[in-house]
Order: sequence, then C-alpha cells, then structure tokens
Amino acid sequence: MTTQTETETILQAQAREARPAAAPRRRARRSWSDVAFGVWGVLVMLFLFLPIIVIVIYSFNSGRLLVSWDGFGFDAFSTILVKPAIQSAVRVSLITALIAAIIATVLGTLAGIAMARHPGKWVWWFLGLLLLVSVTPEIVDAVALLPWMVFLGQDLGISMFNDGIVRLSVGSSLFATAVVSYIVRARLVGQDMNLEEASADLYAKPLTTFRRITLALAMPAVLAGFLLAFTLSLDNTIVAAFVQVSGTTPWPVYVLSALRSGLRPEIAAVSTIMLVLTLIALALVALVLKRAGDSATQIARTMTGG
Repeated sequence: MTTQTETETILQAQAREARPAAAPRRRARRSWSDVAFGVWGVLVMLFLFLPIIVIVIYSFNSGRLLVSWDGFGFDAFSTILVKPAIQSAVRVSLITALIAAIIATVLGTLAGIAMARHPGKWVWWFLGLLLLVSVTPEIVDAVALLPWMVFLGQDLGISMFNDGIVRLSVGSSLFATAVVSYIVRARLVGQDMNLEEASADLYAKPLTTFRRITLALAMPAVLAGFLLAFTLSLDNTIVAAFVQVSGTTPWPVYVLSALRSGLRPEIAAVSTIMLVLTLIALALVALVLKRAGDSATQIARTMTGG
C-alpha cells in the first residue's frame, strides 16, 4: 500500500500534467512615442559625441593641418616622438595629474570618512562648502589662485610655490578633492559600523581599526576617486593657464597656444591618446566597484557621489 506522502506526490504530478501549457507571451508593440524618444536619444548622443569622433578620425590625417585631409596615416603619432615641446607638455600634464590625484585622494578620503562616520550638523555645512567648490566657475578659482600663489611664493618666501608643478598640482586638486569626498562618503554612508564597533570591543587601537576596517570598506571608492581625480586633472585648462610658470606648460595650455598658428594633426593624436587613457581609467573605476559587489546602479551612484 502506498503511503499518504506517496499519494500526494502522485496527485501533484497528475495535476501538473493536466495543467494546460501556457500560451507563448506576445511581445508588446512599442508605441510611437517610445520609438520617437529612442530616435531622439540616439540623435542627442550623436550630437554630443560626433565632435570627439571627428577628432579621433582626423588624428590619423597625414596632412600638415588638422582641417585639411590629405590621407590616412600615422604621421601625427610619430611626430609626437620627435617634438620636444609636445613631449614636455604631455609629461607636465601627466605628472601634475598624478600629484593632484594623490593630494585629492588623501584629503577627500579623510573628509568622506569623517562625514560618514561622524554625522552631525557640521556635515551639512561641510557639504555646502564642497558644493561651493564644485559649482564655482573655474575662472573664479583661477583668478583667486593666481595672487594667492604669488603671495605664498614671493611675499612669504615659500619657494615651492614658485614651482610650476606645485602650482598646477594644487590648483587641479581643488575640484578633485570635492569629487573624492562625495564618492567616499556615498560608499560608507549606507554601511553599518558593526565591524568597527566589534574591532573596538576587541581592544583594537583606533589606528588599527581605521586601517583594517574603515579604510578597507572604503577602498573601492578610494580607488575610484583616485582614477576620477586623475582624469579630471588632465584637462583643467583655465586654472592651468593662470597658475602656470614658464617652462612648465601643461598640455591644455599648449593646445590653446597652438590655435594661433593653426591646429596640426599631432594635436588630435595626443588628444586621442588622452581620450583612450580617460576611458581606460573610467573602465577601471567601474571594474573596481563591480568586483566590490556593487550593482550598475550603485556604481553610477558612487561615481557621481550620490
């Protein structure tokens, strides 16, 4: 004799067999408004990215001037290797961006952790200050930085502020510091402090807790902030034009000066290389956050400081 359990299993199987097969789901027809918005979105993206695509294409121009297409070639890229002025400008920009990214990462990480782990009324005041730094026009920052750098370097006699690399690095790190602060705060503000409290209960020193727990939790955002600060510092044109000194001309200022004699294909070639570096940095940011377990929405929110 079959047991009650076996009987129930047989009845359930028979019920599944008798259940009619579900009809294939029909694809819902898209309305004309959805199609129109989709086409409009594609047109907007083309409008935004078409100039960049044109610059990338013309970087392979073998002619003497950028606007005159003479044929496909790699002459513009080979010219970079034989022009000391271009090499110097690119080297200054890369060194400046690296130093500025380090400064912004250190200051922004400490600020972001402080805002996330020590909430209070002061956080909103500090966020307002960071927002002011973010929305202030670059021309205002540049005009304010120039006399300040001159005052520190000449009036107070602090010689390092007479160095072009120092000036460019400090000027480029202002906006980047605010960006890193937003990213680190967004990473930590939604995470509990249970691990840090447990570390303190186990008599770990505050510095040990900070290094092994807090900093480890924030590390994906720290790396993302560093890469974003590096890319943002590469094209800080207005501030760089004001605070630079002779002998340390960064790449954006070099491009501006080249407009007087006509843009050449090597300008587009270096711009293409920097575009590729920027895309690689952004891809690394997304990869670091994805490996940390973030979803696509969380990655976008962290990168924008939301």
